[in-house]
Amino acid sequence: MNLEAQWIVGFVDGEGCFHVGISSHLEMTRKVQILPEFTVVQHKDDVQVLNALKKYFGCGVVRVNHGDRLSWRVRKMEHLSEVIIPFFEKHKLKSRKRQDFEKFRDVVRIMKDKVHLTDEGEKRVKRIASMMNRGRRR
Repeated sequence: MNLEAQWIVGFVDGEGCFHVGISSHLEMTRKVQILPEFTVVQHKDDVQVLNALKKYFGCGVVRVNHGDRLSWRVRKMEHLSEVIIPFFEKHKLKSRKRQDFEKFRDVVRIMKDKVHLTDEGEKRVKRIASMMNRGRRR
């Protein structure tokens, strides 16, 4: 399956998710783990689409998500900052998901610069993450 950039943009507009998970993690220096993640979920019958995305971008993993759903997930900071973010900066999302992408990009940049390891940086990441996805509707 050969994918084209604009097809990917449309597909991700409908099926993708830019997410920043934040959870308590007592073993970590700041007692908090911040985990940016780009995910596309599909029914197991459409696993070929997820594998094609993985091949196109050259990163991520395809795994069971929940029940009969599979996901292609990218978590590695290097892949997020050097592959995923540049792609969506060049090929703009058309839906409101673009707002989530921009916030996601800001969090990845904060983390890449290690600013999230400061009190102010951590607060900034938490504030940005709270305004993403369902939070933006509040």
